Amino acid sequence: MKKVGMVLTSLLLLAGLVTGCGSTAPAASTSTGAVPPDVKAIQDRGVLKVGVKVDVPKFGYKDPKTEKVEGFEIDLAKAMAKKIIGSEKIETTAVTAKTRGPVLDSGDVDMDISTFTITEERKKSYNFSDPYFTDGVRLMVKKSSGIKSLKDLDGKKIGVAQSATSKKAVQAEADKVGAKVSFLEFGTYPEIKTALDSGRVDCFSVDGSILFGYLDDSTTLLSDSFSPQEYGVATKKGNDGLAKAVNDTIADLKKSGELDTMIQKWGLK
Repeated sequence: MKKVGMVLTSLLLLAGLVTGCGSTAPAASTSTGAVPPDVKAIQDRGVLKVGVKVDVPKFGYKDPKTEKVEGFEIDLAKAMAKKIIGSEKIETTAVTAKTRGPVLDSGDVDMDISTFTITEERKKSYNFSDPYFTDGVRLMVKKSSGIKSLKDLDGKKIGVAQSATSKKAVQAEADKVGAKVSFLEFGTYPEIKTALDSGRVDCFSVDGSILFGYLDDSTTLLSDSFSPQEYGVATKKGNDGLAKAVNDTIADLKKSGELDTMIQKWGLK
């Protein structure tokens, strides 16, 4: 009977009905082995479409010389592709804080990996993964301004990105210290830096890691840091199979230490 059982087990292994040593389940498969339709569609296409930033040095930045988009979030997108389709083949779409939602809604991209801060309000519109990076809102000013803290920005103008969480975070903190501030909103980060350089605004505010990419000899970052910003991968509501695959990938990258390696590679720690 023992010999018969061994033969049956061998036949089942060959048929792929049970899992044996060295076997691997399809990427993003369910416990029953079935691949969710939203994941299957990406696998059949053979490329993962991702909305990324192209104006954030070290996260997602398009080198004007090579035209190549590189950064921590690009590496993360490739890791997602490897998990889902078995290769690092990605197709990137440049997004801003204002456009990343619409391209996800339209189906032009499968996911956004674009310094997208997780908030309760945004969770109503999109699936968000667990955080893969945590930052804080910071303030950049010109060295010649004499501004030393948020309180010194009383009566000043602050440049922020359209649809970003920075404006709300800065306003809340300014209220605490009794500083009356006003805001100018811009479509891209380079526009805000240009406005700071020209004097149109007195401060450039966004997450600290983004500001570091725009720091130069004429500017400085204030010590103020507030409103922790947790970045998550956003996917469309209803694409629950894809959302699970994304979260599983982040969990695996954290467990293996690969996520920390990516962060260190781009000097983000």
